[in-house]
Amino acid sequence: MPVIPAAGTLPWRRRADRLEVALVHRPKYDDWAWAKGKLDQGEDWAVAAARETHEETALEVRLGRPLPCSTYTVLGKDGEPAAKEVRYWAARVTGGTGQLANEIDEVRWLDVVAAHDLLDYARDRDQLRALVRADAAGALDTWPLALVRHAKAVPRGQWKDPDDQRRPLDRVGRGRADAIVPLLAAYGVRRLVSSPSVRCADTIAPYAAWLGQPLRLREGLSEEGYEADPTRAPHHLSRLLRRGTPAVLCSHGPVLPGLLEQLVGLVDHGSDDGPGAAKQLAEAAEEKMVKGEVLVAHLVGRGADARVVAVERHLP
Repeated sequence: MPVIPAAGTLPWRRRADRLEVALVHRPKYDDWAWAKGKLDQGEDWAVAAARETHEETALEVRLGRPLPCSTYTVLGKDGEPAAKEVRYWAARVTGGTGQLANEIDEVRWLDVVAAHDLLDYARDRDQLRALVRADAAGALDTWPLALVRHAKAVPRGQWKDPDDQRRPLDRVGRGRADAIVPLLAAYGVRRLVSSPSVRCADTIAPYAAWLGQPLRLREGLSEEGYEADPTRAPHHLSRLLRRGTPAVLCSHGPVLPGLLEQLVGLVDHGSDDGPGAAKQLAEAAEEKMVKGEVLVAHLVGRGADARVVAVERHLP
């Protein structure tokens, strides 16, 4: 059976200490559900979730922790059955005009009990229950820390300059650097830290230009700096953990395993996604991540209180 990929969010907020979520009404079906829609060709799930939410609600959101997905049978364009797979995220509202424009005639903010009663599909309550559990555990209001392995570069054997730090991305790598822009934007990443090696800096440079924020270069995140002093890279990660603001750190295959192991030590094993998060971090460390991969760790707290409650891996 063919699969139709789609993505959406549960925008949430707190009013008078009461948790509320936003539902949308589709007049075509006369139903209440979460904002969602199909992926564009080649689009990342997370990018589609943020885009579709904006198109359907006019709300700009920052993706938070992932929520349970839904899979159900629909009729495809050819009239044959297809499996529709919808992936969801909790989402913080960061802006928006409030002017509806795409197949939606109403967006309604409701407390979780009223939302549970208004939803038309039982499958949509799975995401709501997960969001409520995360809130009760103090693990809903998260911030993202993205680790990136630089995109594909010109092979070492083809690089004649003795300074390997000057080795640039190749055509595929430059394409991946451009594709990372909407992905980091979906998570609201604001602070940008990278190895000064050209292949790392140029992986994040398109996003820095789009965001209009400086790219902070740290020699301790380079292969050469890590070899000279392995303590400097964990120090840079610890500084980001102390800040507790949405951030990205770009480095190299030999450097990243130590940083991932550092995050493994922060996993909240009591959270719903804790065991899975630890497993994904360990696997990524063993693989040294894939070139061009974006691994997003969702954290609550900062500094000594920081803990990882969920992890996602976005492969090129």
